[in-house]
Amino acid sequence: MSIQEKQQAIIDEFLVFDDWMDKYEYIIDLGKELPRIDEDKKTPDRIIEGCQSRVWLDSMYVDNKLSFHADSDAIITKGIIALLIQVLNNETPENIASANLFFIDEVGLKEHLSPTRANGLLSMVNRMKMDAIKLLK
Repeated sequence: MSIQEKQQAIIDEFLVFDDWMDKYEYIIDLGKELPRIDEDKKTPDRIIEGCQSRVWLDSMYVDNKLSFHADSDAIITKGIIALLIQVLNNETPENIASANLFFIDEVGLKEHLSPTRANGLLSMVNRMKMDAIKLLK
């Protein structure tokens, strides 16, 4: 499934919900389903700067694909990173670096987050893309 198809699947999932409280609950559920990362991976170099909560991102490069594992101390933030992982996981660095993450605006995520959480979302996207760009050099 392409990055565009993964994003469309998320957009379709969000269409099921009528109001934002239901969408928040869905995001929280995604966070609860995200596998925990090992405690030894919760190191300062894996913390995403610019997030209101602590978010750890672990990237692994295998067979020309980048896989991500993450955790957060805030459940809504964990759900947000789970959405990003759903879209960008197991993709090539080229595809990740050039991805237009249109689903964020399409589902209204950025406009329904507090300004600090919206900044955190941007920081998460930037970090995932930077991890991919580093592999292209």
